[in-house]
Amino acid sequence: MIQLMHVTKQYNRRPALSDVTLDIQKGEFVLLMGPSGAGKSTLLRLLIGAERPDDGQVFVNGRNVTTLKASEIPFLRRKVGTVFQDFRLLPKKSVFENVALPLLVQGVSSSDIKRKVTEALRAVGVEHKRDQLPVSLSTGEQQRVCIARAIVNGPVVLLADEPTGNLDPVLTGEIIELFKLINARGTTVVVATHDPSVMAQVNRRVVTLVRGTLMPEQRVVV
Repeated sequence: MIQLMHVTKQYNRRPALSDVTLDIQKGEFVLLMGPSGAGKSTLLRLLIGAERPDDGQVFVNGRNVTTLKASEIPFLRRKVGTVFQDFRLLPKKSVFENVALPLLVQGVSSSDIKRKVTEALRAVGVEHKRDQLPVSLSTGEQQRVCIARAIVNGPVVLLADEPTGNLDPVLTGEIIELFKLINARGTTVVVATHDPSVMAQVNRRVVTLVRGTLMPEQRVVV
């Protein structure tokens, strides 16, 4: 499902990723661990074509992201949902409108948009907030809306970059449980985090980056 082969990426001659080789199978839940500046965000950006590697190859859902034309990137992203720490919700749009945005861009019919958005909001437990603006939501609710927007298109891969960074331990646990449910439905999930408490909650495969280098893998047993 996801494969990086000897991937190197530098910024101003400083390595963000150094000769990274990684294979993530369909349906896996993988934690991408490491301190700030370890290269986690860079790796995720490579997976959605927001960055290109200086060396190596990147494959997602059977496609070589490294060689995709700019016009082909949006089609890749229709199959890859993304969740960010800073939410990126449109403040003047309702919860429903925020979640519907990816479908509107694709020209999905209004009836399908209504059905898919309703299903996504119900899946994350904020259907009752559909007509509210983001500013009226709690931090945890805003993150749930972001997750709904990421899954509304039925992605085969869900990438989350520090999705619990702004949340307290209770809300962190709730969001991690949502990711587990999404994964249980067959979606491949990759969560990048520097929070070691998340590792214990997930109890899945752990991939660690330190200064752009992949460390030996571990699996938490609780």
